[in-house]
Amino acid sequence: MSKNLKRNIQQLFRVDQGELDLIQKKMKCAGIGNKNLYYRKMVLDGYIVRLDLSDIREMTRLLSNVTNSMNQIAKRVNSNGNIYKNDILKIQENYEHIWNQSREILQKLASIPR
Repeated sequence: MSKNLKRNIQQLFRVDQGELDLIQKKMKCAGIGNKNLYYRKMVLDGYIVRLDLSDIREMTRLLSNVTNSMNQIAKRVNSNGNIYKNDILKIQENYEHIWNQSREILQKLASIPR
């Protein structure tokens, strides 16, 4: 390796054909034709995003609760024609939790650097 090169330390790694195809596809989408430039750019400036999906799991649980409540109310209304104010209040409360959870998730997603 020439000592005159600005970048005189070589780094090597291996990929399989599927990974190479994906790298080439991503290079094309990024408009970068030089592999060395692309690799260096991704290693130095690229992002690895690890998502904490616990908020989404909680929102899914809340949605399930609302759905179950609505099904129970529908069965009761269909069988005896009665609907209770507490049932409606419970659904409204659950919806409020879901909307709050959704706003929190969207705020977190919006804060991810682009």
